[in-house]
Amino acid sequence: MSTFLITFGMFLLIIAAMAVGYIFQRKMVSGSCGGLGAVGVDKVCNCPEPCDARKKREAKAAARAQKLAEWESDRIV
Repeated sequence: MSTFLITFGMFLLIIAAMAVGYIFQRKMVSGSCGGLGAVGVDKVCNCPEPCDARKKREAKAAARAQKLAEWESDRIV
């Protein structure tokens, strides 16, 4: 049991040290290879015209956002 507690404590110390380092550096978290921007892709879907399924998802998300905005405005009034 003591081995587990020592190991757990070490992990907590390492995670805390990483968090403090991240806070003081104030850098954006990024992948080691630079992500899609490194290969010239501006967005996840690099096609000129989105497919029908993506258009439906975006329309559904926009409708949900509109309903939420209306609900919040009704709630405030």
